Amino acid sequence: MPRATRISFPKGYGSAKEVLAWAGVRARLEEARAYWLATTRAGGAPHVVPVDGLWIDDVWYYGGARDTVHRRTVAQNPHAVMHLADPFQAVIVEGVVRGERPSPELGQRLADASNTKYADYGYQNDAASYADVLALFPTRVLAWTAFPATRHASSSTRPCLQGKASTPEHSPVRPPVSRTARAAA
Repeated sequence: MPRATRISFPKGYGSAKEVLAWAGVRARLEEARAYWLATTRAGGAPHVVPVDGLWIDDVWYYGGARDTVHRRTVAQNPHAVMHLADPFQAVIVEGVVRGERPSPELGQRLADASNTKYADYGYQNDAASYADVLALFPTRVLAWTAFPATRHASSSTRPCLQGKASTPEHSPVRPPVSRTARAAA
């Protein structure tokens, strides 16, 4: 399990009063129906798009047609950021995107999760639907609630969960390595 640490906010933004538990952050990632994905185009311009996805085993899985901008951008530059929409219950995941060919067992878990989460779409996926899926492997996860502190009486916190791409202003915390990530490492 990742280790969450309290960080310092810039002056005027308040201070963290507690560290969020990873279980709560993970639950928000698992339960979200829509995610915002930020990538970088070949010329350096940003691209942001809302997409469906599944947070399973601390990896975010998502798809899209091969000719979508977000698929083309991660093929050129796999570094991406995904975040949930609520700025006062923020969850931001930085990482590297790879095309994955999950095992039949993981493919079925993805299909089952998708069929439950997006049942209102009216279609049924099977393991083969996830034979070629994109996966964001986190290097750092940032989350906070009630931010900035001066606007809300409740806590202003942010655990910092980091991997290899950590920066000196944050304390390092490593997300667990998934079965898929271990196999590729």
